[in-house]
Amino acid sequence: MAYHRKVGYAHLRDKLDTGAFEPERPAKVYPVQKFVPLAECLQVPEQSAPAADASPLEHLLFALKHEDLDLQAAILALKKIDAAPLVAQFAAAPSSRFLQQACFLWEVANRQQLDAPLAKGPTLPLFDPATFLTGPSQKFTRWRVDFNGLGSPQYSPSVRLTPEIKALLNADILGQAREFIQSIDPEMVQRAVRWAYLSETEGSYAIEREAPTGNRTEAFARLLARAHEEEQLTEDYLAVLQNLTVQSAIDHAVQYRHRQNWLRRDSSVTYVPPAPEHLIPVMEGLLALANRKDGHIPPLVLGSLVSFGFVFAHPFMDGNGRLSRFLFHKMACRDANLPNGLVLPISTAMARHEDRYLQALCSFSAPARELWTVAKVSDLEYECSFDGSPEIYHYWDATQCVQFGLEMAKEALQHDLHTEVQFLGQFDRVYKHVNKAIDMNNNLMNTLVQLLVKNQGRLSNNKRKMFSAKGYPEAVLDEAERIAQATLQQEDEYRD
Repeated sequence: MAYHRKVGYAHLRDKLDTGAFEPERPAKVYPVQKFVPLAECLQVPEQSAPAADASPLEHLLFALKHEDLDLQAAILALKKIDAAPLVAQFAAAPSSRFLQQACFLWEVANRQQLDAPLAKGPTLPLFDPATFLTGPSQKFTRWRVDFNGLGSPQYSPSVRLTPEIKALLNADILGQAREFIQSIDPEMVQRAVRWAYLSETEGSYAIEREAPTGNRTEAFARLLARAHEEEQLTEDYLAVLQNLTVQSAIDHAVQYRHRQNWLRRDSSVTYVPPAPEHLIPVMEGLLALANRKDGHIPPLVLGSLVSFGFVFAHPFMDGNGRLSRFLFHKMACRDANLPNGLVLPISTAMARHEDRYLQALCSFSAPARELWTVAKVSDLEYECSFDGSPEIYHYWDATQCVQFGLEMAKEALQHDLHTEVQFLGQFDRVYKHVNKAIDMNNNLMNTLVQLLVKNQGRLSNNKRKMFSAKGYPEAVLDEAERIAQATLQQEDEYRD
């Protein structure tokens, strides 16, 4: 017996050279009596596995029956499986659920209709709702298949319902945001909104290791203010938004790119997005997903799907990263739980977890990069040749991306927004008492109080020198510290 041989999706990937990503949990034959799902593989009993000389169709049917649905792997395999044996098997068993799925996916993969009899039996979901996060029902009665993916048959990321994602969805993060906002004064909400725009701008630029100038800050804040717009996403509208993220008019886009681009870190190319001739179908599928307003997909999940899907498509030559993070907000802001133009400072949280952000990106970008051959032409130019199939950009596992997006939204609410509102309250109370005791112009007083609150009522030596240079003696600064510390201590005692 040939133990440890690959079957199902993993076998098809190697046997047919499909270009699909390596399965996260490949199915392999083991000396076991039942299927054993492990983190590293699915152990398959010899008696249940396709024979060593089984056809690719038998391996596909095995995968559909025994493995979690991998849309990318299935469709890329079906592009290389002849129609004749599939039609013959289906004609003999038109009520077989897995043959129905195989026929449906074959037509999606090959964009042509099979000459086969009508399917029989009930219409059943393609994705198992117990395993995957699903979208609205799209029934294809010809094959008795209910396509319940998160997109369409032409573009559909998938999200496994991990325990972490289930817990984050059950936490109702946006519901928590609504309750928090309703618990504070409306004027404080507006101040928090202004802070959130600034913080989100700084965080988004920090991820790209850039510091926003005054013009850039204002431009990105204007962009964030458009997150609540009802306008649908189109190529023209995205170009308008892209212009707001990019300072130089030379880099302003009027449409999607017609040249290949790539992402570099130091001297190596780390990711290559779809070629220009493959880009339009990817963006059509992504925008169809983004523009759906049926409410079946939770807004923060949709935000993650659209944000990461956009950055993987990289439809413009510049500004894609910042625009992708804006799109997260645009999806989330459809929810009535985020009123008054408020955005959660997601990028601020992401910037603190840059390593995990890169891990989420690499869950797709790393295997996609392996399908490109890249040759350096000059310091600024590379030749990129795609050795794979464009379907990889249409069907991708978004599990890590969605989990990361949900976690960052939770942290942005519970840590960043809560902390800022608390800071604003402390600022107001300290300002009231210090301003009553000390005569100082408004601009300097604001700076002084901000420094005192941020540093638990104390000024560093350098900051003291700054105020001393403005003519304020040490005794005045000592008094400001005393008042601030007393005010903050009273607040701590009240909370205790």
